[in-house]
Amino acid sequence: MPVPETIAQPGSGVDQDTGPGRPRTATEVLRPHAEHAFADELAALAAADDRPRPARWRLSPWAVATYLLGGTLPDGTVITPKYVGPRRIVEVAVTTLATDRALLLLGVPGTAKTWVSEHLAAAVSGDSTLLVQGTAGTPEEAVRYGWNYAQLLAHGPSEDALVPSPVMRAMAQGMTARVEELTRIPADVQDTLITILSEKTLPVPELGQEVQAVPGFNLIATANDRDRGVNELSSALRRRFNTVVLPLPASPEAEVDIVARRVEQLGRSLALPAVPDGADEIRRVVTVFRELRDGVTTDGRTRVKSPSGTLSTAEAISVVTGGLALAAHFGDGVLRPADIAAGILGAVVRDPAADRVVWQEYLETVVRERDGWKDFYRACREVSA
Repeated sequence: MPVPETIAQPGSGVDQDTGPGRPRTATEVLRPHAEHAFADELAALAAADDRPRPARWRLSPWAVATYLLGGTLPDGTVITPKYVGPRRIVEVAVTTLATDRALLLLGVPGTAKTWVSEHLAAAVSGDSTLLVQGTAGTPEEAVRYGWNYAQLLAHGPSEDALVPSPVMRAMAQGMTARVEELTRIPADVQDTLITILSEKTLPVPELGQEVQAVPGFNLIATANDRDRGVNELSSALRRRFNTVVLPLPASPEAEVDIVARRVEQLGRSLALPAVPDGADEIRRVVTVFRELRDGVTTDGRTRVKSPSGTLSTAEAISVVTGGLALAAHFGDGVLRPADIAAGILGAVVRDPAADRVVWQEYLETVVRERDGWKDFYRACREVSA
């Protein structure tokens, strides 16, 4: 059955607040979708891409991997890395989408699962907005379909009254759908995906019809491995996915690079100081997070206690971005220890009782004794008082 069209679909570029037909540009929104923010790179890859492409893919698997990992095209166009990590992980993820198996990106919070999911969908389908956001209250209609109740009451079940979900739309158009935080969704709603992923069809019994997926359809789900026991995936549903685990950055240098790149992108959109002004502080934030996360100092000489929070790369990005905003609006535009101290305290001390003890012990046994960290120690002591 055909999927009803809507007046303004996600990713269509129609700004409903300023009138139909007015196109948005990447500079007119706070956070443009990946396909808009990196449109030039995607266009350059498409022009240079002469390799076989699966049905309805905008790029070949090789070009999709290059888009995520970065590289330089024959014409000199530089593709910026979207993911810094093992190449094989990206290759397996992209290859999975070229098969009939769905992709599950699994990892601890802050390992760029959503980021990778969005960029994969943008590169494969040119539209990353066919998204179901998983929460404890996500209804079955968000995965299958709903109804326009005015039409339903007036005329009964009909195609005009049907409201397709992002997954149904992706099936009908041969595109990539996304489900974020799959394990946060109630188990009975999760299981509505089983028929979709195994039979590639979505029955609509009210109309005596079904939507069959066309070539190009696939689904990317993300899940937090710390959510085990919340709404554990059934074995039947898990079998429908190929699971790819996204690890934390392997080295401090890799994590510093990730944080610096992302903060630079955010800083440009918020008109904040350039990242090089805060390179030392970025390295300091990453060092603190890694040591507390790993339970040992970088040199391996001192064991430290770990707090209850995850202290992920995403949180490090947030701390540095907040510090840059402080430096820009209440300082001289240069990121300094005092600008990041409060953000680090907020990230580390989630449990006021237990985590504060961990933080104070780390300050006194590690930070206080470290060469070149006196200003940082004083700033942290001031906000911790």
